[in-house]
Amino acid sequence: MRKLAIVVALSSTVLATPALARDGAWYVGGDFGATIVEDIGFDFGLQPVVPAGGGQSQIVLNHDYGYDAALFVGYDLGAFRIEAEVAYKRARVDDIETSVQLPGNGAPPPGTAITPDISPAGGGRSSALSFMINGMLDFGDDDGVSGFVGGGVGLARIDYNNVRAFSNQGAAIDDSDTRFAWQVVAGLRQAISDNVDITVRYRFFNADNIRTVDFRGFESESRFRSHSLLGGITFNFGAPEPPPPPPPPCPDGWTRDASGVCVAPPAPPPPPETKQCPNGAVILATEECPRPPTPGPFIVFFDWDKDEITPAAAAILDNAAAAYAQTGSASVTLAGHADRSGSDAYNVGLSQRRANNVRSYLAGRGVPDGSITTEAFGESRPLVDTADGVREPQNRRVEITFGPGSGW
Repeated sequence: MRKLAIVVALSSTVLATPALARDGAWYVGGDFGATIVEDIGFDFGLQPVVPAGGGQSQIVLNHDYGYDAALFVGYDLGAFRIEAEVAYKRARVDDIETSVQLPGNGAPPPGTAITPDISPAGGGRSSALSFMINGMLDFGDDDGVSGFVGGGVGLARIDYNNVRAFSNQGAAIDDSDTRFAWQVVAGLRQAISDNVDITVRYRFFNADNIRTVDFRGFESESRFRSHSLLGGITFNFGAPEPPPPPPPPCPDGWTRDASGVCVAPPAPPPPPETKQCPNGAVILATEECPRPPTPGPFIVFFDWDKDEITPAAAAILDNAAAAYAQTGSASVTLAGHADRSGSDAYNVGLSQRRANNVRSYLAGRGVPDGSITTEAFGESRPLVDTADGVREPQNRRVEITFGPGSGW
């Protein structure tokens, strides 16, 4: 086990400052850099085991520094990006720790147990060809330094190529397998133009349950893990045009037409012509003044077989005359009536005399005589229906109404 300090240094690239990337744009890019492949242990289910395998492996490969290269194409959705990536990692086997007899190792003396041993490798390399779908979350400023974190899943072809203890001996392991893989990515990028970014990226890659067969035909299970520090370049294209700057504001009260030109508000219409009605109301010149409400009707009563105006009747007629003064040129109709205590002919005459006396009284109070019409109904229209010959006070009356056709 080694290089722990270097792995920690690679991991520090995850630090970034928080925002958005180039929204709505396709991009392509690539990166290249150094990788560290963690010790790979092969578990054949045998004993004894070597310490480097965590108590489970009989062969452990330790690697020298390697390289990692990737090409990717993606689409920016805003704060989130999705991309397809193909990558290749490769590192040379540096030494082999084993508890089994590899090709080229002499057999131990009879009765002697094989003990774990570590020695430089005679050759071989480990590699991973991966096809991944990544999701990235962006932070920071598009026009400056920004950060990103994300991860991906996919398939990887893991190859242990010609791993041997001695360069002039046969391979101890020379096999490959394709397995599910996942990775975690973090990094920083700097925009150097509207379409080009440079990046520094850390990638942790993992593929488990890799099944291979060794030189004896024994099947083993292993795991491939790597840590990579990469530099790269990204080309952005197809982004929508930035919106035009907003036009200057229009003056207060102005509007903007479809072409963006400020338009002055229309001049206010001239005030409408008005007139004043007799009651003091001001209305439009085209409208009619409201007519005052028609007053009445007024009713005055008489003593039996009398046509003189009583004091009570005079007070009511004074009110009728005052009401006429408010109506202007309204016509006045007087309807005389009598009770059923006399003959029909007599009652008609009595009704007419009563109407004539009321007419004279109103004329004396300012009601023009020409605006007054009279009619005598006798006992034909009683206010209270009675038998013939009954003296009913409410039937001895004159009704005063205003307006054409009133009282009939």
